[in-house]
Amino acid sequence: MALLIWQDDLNTGIEVIDQQHRRIIEMINHLHVTHANAGAGRLVVGEVIDELVDYTLSHFAFEEALMEDAGYTFCHAHQRVHEIFTKRVSEYRMRFQAGEDITDELKSMLSRWLFNHIRNDDKAYSESVRRHLDRFAREHEGGNWLKRSVKRLFSQQPAMRN
Repeated sequence: MALLIWQDDLNTGIEVIDQQHRRIIEMINHLHVTHANAGAGRLVVGEVIDELVDYTLSHFAFEEALMEDAGYTFCHAHQRVHEIFTKRVSEYRMRFQAGEDITDELKSMLSRWLFNHIRNDDKAYSESVRRHLDRFAREHEGGNWLKRSVKRLFSQQPAMRN
């Protein structure tokens, strides 16, 4: 398997999400390089797999929160796709921990799944989330959100004491 290269059609238009996707691709490439290095032991490969899986899970949580905040219609279906993927990757992790060399199979699955998922599932929510983020930014320009929050939290009149 060759190293993965970011392609423009993977951009969702949501910079923070695109950065996270690029980081996942870097991690898949790191797994490839580490596994290809004859001097790298199973422990090192295992650490890379763990880091990749943990980062991907935190990315999913972030992405799901954005979709939910934006009121994306298919948020729960998208979460289910993430759950199925997470279970699948957990199975690879267990096989690796049991001593099986699953690295090439895992890299191949991750790259196919990630590119397909970004191009289809993630592109489907991107417009809804972009609109939500744009609206949020307009409403909170110049720190107005802070002023409203401070007023809401601290401007209530204290109860009168007798």
